[in-house]
Amino acid sequence: MSSTLAGPLTDHCFTSVAHSGTPKGKSITIAGVPTYLSAPQAPTASGVETVILYFSDVFGPFYINAQLVQDYYASQGFTVVGIDYFFGDPVHLHLDKPGFDRPTWRAKSVEQAKTSVPKWLDGVKEMFGTNVKYCAVGFCFGAPYVFQVAGTDMVSCAAVAHPTNLTEELLRASKVPLLFSCAEMDSAFPAPFRRRVEDILVENKATYYFQIFSGVPHGFGTRGNPEVESERWAKEECQRAMVGWFKRFANSSF
Repeated sequence: MSSTLAGPLTDHCFTSVAHSGTPKGKSITIAGVPTYLSAPQAPTASGVETVILYFSDVFGPFYINAQLVQDYYASQGFTVVGIDYFFGDPVHLHLDKPGFDRPTWRAKSVEQAKTSVPKWLDGVKEMFGTNVKYCAVGFCFGAPYVFQVAGTDMVSCAAVAHPTNLTEELLRASKVPLLFSCAEMDSAFPAPFRRRVEDILVENKATYYFQIFSGVPHGFGTRGNPEVESERWAKEECQRAMVGWFKRFANSSF
C-alpha cells in the first residue's frame, strides 16, 4: 500500500484573498468538461507549440486568481487549458453558507475529477495533437492529477505548489522533471513529508527543483494577499520559476 506524503487539509486550503484584474481567456468545453482557455496574444508563426495543463485548487480554474495566473502563462507564450473538475461548483460558492458540509463536497469533487481527468486529457490531445509539447502544473487539490499525467509520456515536465494528497506511489511513477514550490510551514505538506519527497527523488535520480518560502501560508501560489509584501513576492516568484521550468523543458522557441 502506498504511503501518503501529505498531512491533513486545513482552513488554509479553503481560504483566499481575491486578486484584481481582467481575465483574457474564455470558457470552452473539452470532452464534456468545462475548461478555461488562455492563449498567447501574439502566437508564433508555427502555431501552438506548448500547452500548459492547469489543475486548479478547490477554487477552480474560473476563479479570478486562477484566471490571472493562467493568463500570465499565456503572456509568456504558452497556450493554457484549465480543467474544471468541479463542473461549476467550486468551494467558494459555499463558504458563506451555514452548515456547509466541506468533507462531502470534497469527496464529490474528488470523484468527479477521477472520472473527468482521463477523458479530458484525451480531449486535449485530440484538440492540439501530438506535435506540441505539454507541461502540467497544479495547486493544492490539483497536485495529484499533475503526478498522474507526469507518470505518462504526455508531458515534458511538471510543477506543483503547496501540494496535497500526494502519495509515494504517484511520486515514484513520475517520469519527468518536477518543480515543487512550498511554504516552510504547511500542515498539508509539512517538512518531514517534503524531506521524504526529496529523498525519493534522489533515490530515483530524478531531475527536480524545490523552492521553499518562509513567512507565507499554504495557498500562497494563487491565493496569497497581494497587500502583504512577503506573500506577493512569493506568489510572483513561484510563477516566474514555473514559467522558467516550462521553457527549460518544453524546448519551445520563446
